[in-house]
Amino acid sequence: MAPDPSLDPSPSNLPDPELTGRPTPELERPLPDPPDRRVGFALVGLGAYALEQIAPNLASTQHARLAAVVSGNPDKARAVADAYGLGRAHVYSYDTFDRVADDPAVDVVYVILPNAFHRAWTERAFAAGKHVLCEKPMAATVEDCRAMIQAGRAAGKRLMIGYRAQYDPYNLRAIEEIRAGTIGAPRLVVADHGRILDLSELRDQWRARKELASGGSLYDIGIYSLNGARYLIGEEPTEVTARLREPSGRDEVNVEEGIEWTMAFPSGVVANCSSSYRVSDNKRIHVQGAEGGVTLDPATDYYVRNLFVETDAGRRQITIPRANQFARMLDEMALAVREDREPKTPGAEGLRDVRVMQAIYRAAETGAAVRIDA
Repeated sequence: MAPDPSLDPSPSNLPDPELTGRPTPELERPLPDPPDRRVGFALVGLGAYALEQIAPNLASTQHARLAAVVSGNPDKARAVADAYGLGRAHVYSYDTFDRVADDPAVDVVYVILPNAFHRAWTERAFAAGKHVLCEKPMAATVEDCRAMIQAGRAAGKRLMIGYRAQYDPYNLRAIEEIRAGTIGAPRLVVADHGRILDLSELRDQWRARKELASGGSLYDIGIYSLNGARYLIGEEPTEVTARLREPSGRDEVNVEEGIEWTMAFPSGVVANCSSSYRVSDNKRIHVQGAEGGVTLDPATDYYVRNLFVETDAGRRQITIPRANQFARMLDEMALAVREDREPKTPGAEGLRDVRVMQAIYRAAETGAAVRIDA
């Protein structure tokens, strides 16, 4: 058989020397850290969000890596560990979790469990000497949130809440447009989040139970409307009114399925918000100003976000390539640990939302406006 000329190593078959050995090109993103320098994350809870969003996106980060998994299902934990090349020494059950204290590969524990367990597992991770990234909502009550913050301080470790939308380039661009005065002074926010609660799905079965979820549609998806209004306006609400919507009557559901609320802000901005488990997918946030409007629709989807800005000059859509909100969120936690600083969305941010959500529930129960203390 004749030799393959493409494999001929003679000088005549090599690239032009003037075209090789060039300097490193100017990169849109810097090269990532090598694996042994990345901040190690242990995932506590291997549900759909952890496996479909967080674990894959750790590989898309610059500074983070998957270092360990924690699950009550040993077969699932081993399968995930094998898929990501983790040794069995980095696989933990809920009973053996405390041994993570002796695992130098783990710097951060990411708590991705039902809401009712956030405080206990955050405190447990701090006791093991690890930093904590906790999913939102931060906890069931204001008191729980304060206890988590105090536990982090006592341990000398960082606490961050997983507000992925606050790292999303589309939401960040919307903030920029509003702050730049593109739409004039903000006057009104309309924010709605809804989806069907599907009890045939494991991920929705625990959300239907208050003893696990701590709250209903407000805690699950309404928090996006609440948090979005806060960061887009850049103010804290001072008063809320609210009303519950008609429930479905399903015996398996003991949380509120729909709620509408209004928030008043110091500048005079009013936010009309809703969350519902009884409408098709809706993730829209709109800010209307004196000279135009900014619309995110969808605002908080995992995969697709759309941003529109409308003024007297017309309506334009802003497109942002490679807008990975998950990688940016994970990298923020990694850098906060490495730089020994407060993360962008610390425990105090989670506490603010829980305080407002508790006020919303009180307003819905009493039918009266509820003041929110600073």
